[in-house]
Amino acid sequence: MKTTKSKKRSVSKTVRKKKSPVVKKVKKTAVKTAKGLVIVITGNGKGKTTAAFGQALRAVGQGYRVFVLQFMKGRKYGEFIAAEKYLPHLTIRMSGLDSFVMRDNPAAIDIELAQKGLAAAQKAINSGKYDMVILDEINVALDFKLIALPDVIELIKNKPPTLDLILTGRYAPPEIIGLADTVSEVQEVKHHYSLGIKDRAGIEY
Repeated sequence: MKTTKSKKRSVSKTVRKKKSPVVKKVKKTAVKTAKGLVIVITGNGKGKTTAAFGQALRAVGQGYRVFVLQFMKGRKYGEFIAAEKYLPHLTIRMSGLDSFVMRDNPAAIDIELAQKGLAAAQKAINSGKYDMVILDEINVALDFKLIALPDVIELIKNKPPTLDLILTGRYAPPEIIGLADTVSEVQEVKHHYSLGIKDRAGIEY
């Protein structure tokens, strides 16, 4: 009987010794890649700006600093308000009026504001402060002839190598698409406007 107890104690001790090793958790930090991407989000469907801001939110979550220049917009949409309140690493600037722009006959003020916006975007791109710059509705500004295509092409070609640059808006010109690393086209299949549902907070603005 003593021998049996002795064996049980021995087995018990052996079991206690076989504890799982403690694995130290290593906190991973995002590492900025050497090549910054040029991303174009275009098409006639809803969701281009929201897709760009989703990308911005993802970047901010990784500790990156993001600058957004909104062409042809003069109202503080939900994303602007959220950035001011909760996201210090997300900076948004508007360069437009809260009114429609005449496509074939834009007002002088619309052209002036768009060109000032492009200059502000260029300054932000070259400042070294930001990891990502989003030029919201720049494709529309180009299509409306508020800014010149050669200026935007030069901006893309001369951006810092590690900067991610996102250009949104329908009517993206072939030259911009050709320079991009990624192009997404949002196509409209259905829109609630056709049902008489008006724009509302949290969806359109």
